[in-house]
Amino acid sequence: MKRIGIDVGGTNTDAVLIDKTTVLGAVKSPTTSDVMTGVVNSIQRIVAEQGDTPLDIDAVMIGTTHFTNAVVERARLDRVAAIRIALPASASLKPMVDWPADLRDCVDPLIFMVRGGHEYDGRPLVPLDRDAIRDAALRIRDAGITAVGITALFSPLTSECELEAAEIVAAIVPGARITLSHRLGRIGLLERENVTLLNASLQSLGKDTVAAFRDALKSVGIVAPFYLTQNDGTVVLAEVAAANPVYSFASGPTNSMRGAAFLSGRDEGMVIDVGGTTSDIGCLVNGFPREANNIVEVGGVRTLFRMPDLLPMALGGGTIIDPLTGKIGPRSVGYRITEKALVFGGDTLTTTDIAVAAGLVEIGDRDRVRHLDPAKVKHHLAAIHAMIEDGVDRMKTSAGDMPIIVVGGGAFLVPDRLAGVSEVIHVEHAGVANALGAAMAQVSGEVDQVFSGLTREAALAAAQDIATRRAVEAGADMDTVVLVDAEDIPIAYLPGDARRVRARVVGTIGTPSIKLVA
Repeated sequence: MKRIGIDVGGTNTDAVLIDKTTVLGAVKSPTTSDVMTGVVNSIQRIVAEQGDTPLDIDAVMIGTTHFTNAVVERARLDRVAAIRIALPASASLKPMVDWPADLRDCVDPLIFMVRGGHEYDGRPLVPLDRDAIRDAALRIRDAGITAVGITALFSPLTSECELEAAEIVAAIVPGARITLSHRLGRIGLLERENVTLLNASLQSLGKDTVAAFRDALKSVGIVAPFYLTQNDGTVVLAEVAAANPVYSFASGPTNSMRGAAFLSGRDEGMVIDVGGTTSDIGCLVNGFPREANNIVEVGGVRTLFRMPDLLPMALGGGTIIDPLTGKIGPRSVGYRITEKALVFGGDTLTTTDIAVAAGLVEIGDRDRVRHLDPAKVKHHLAAIHAMIEDGVDRMKTSAGDMPIIVVGGGAFLVPDRLAGVSEVIHVEHAGVANALGAAMAQVSGEVDQVFSGLTREAALAAAQDIATRRAVEAGADMDTVVLVDAEDIPIAYLPGDARRVRARVVGTIGTPSIKLVA
């Protein structure tokens, strides 16, 4: 099976062509300001590398920072309507109360708080106020809003209020894109509501992004289904991803981690992905990124949903070094490194210039950095290595030394020996590990839900069935789906032998039912 994997980073757009597990070609192109041009350039280059060999591409996997960037930049976001079903509880803090003011202004929310929801033990708090939902839907329709987020109290335990509210809204607002919180977040109301509203605000961008990628593939003559990468190291059919763009947050680093596992042949250990702008440190568990179990901020918004446990650092190949103070970062020249770095004739001292001056890598013109003081070069390298060692220590879960796999275009910044590291593993194709991780990715399905009235075995089986169904809907071949992770936690304060079950399955790509590229 031939696949193309593409990862759009802040500095470079990487692309690889693989046949099963064999790498046939790999290219790295500067990321362009409009992103799509860089994607097209990368695909054209990798196709050209194959000469006259006909390419029969089975699938294309794309990792993109579009959605994270939209939140960070406060741009290209839809106006949203927020319906919270929780009164008379939770009245003191309104939806988006903890959002940064500029981001809140960008989505200009229309907020409704209505009676309903459930207690922690599954009992109704008060009856759902259906009339209030209808009134809200009419006002949403009249305001011309189509992005709606619905959050109900304890909906991960009992989702009926959200489902009924969605039916009412859909009947009154044709074409509404409705995000239900129980399908994304966990128990915490505010954090679950936050990710729901972020997702709602991004769905138009998701649709437009998928259409743009589809056109980019058509322009280079590729007719194949395509997928977007997710933040658990897997992929999903592009049109499914467009409905849940928040699952693409932090997908770039997870692509790199999956690529690191593939290139090194290791399923356990730490990974550092050194890009052009930033570095990310994470841990592999069973070949997949370790999941964060705490609150993760996205663009200043507190969220609690499926996210990888990563430590981002302002250190990359384009990181700017102040020649007077010696301060490293946090600013970077990014994709303009070929214009700004000293070795390319620019006027900005970067970490790449230091690495070239130290003889660690051959990039650009080394003569352009011969004037750098060797003592300062050594000092800067020591500071870079100290930053990496500190990051590794912060991500450890035990005191012992651990192996670390180094990937990314700036991998040359990581030395062969580090304090607290048992082994530094440099791999072939490290510079395009992110695109390889995308190309090799499987399709996943996940569930995080409270079950009651079932035995432990029945609850685990039910969770696996739900996760499997979601994987198949996302593009997995049913016959290949396997359980990779499951855990259950009994909840003593709920009746009926209640337990929270989290399960994740993965499978290889099947024949999609949606024709994405004509």
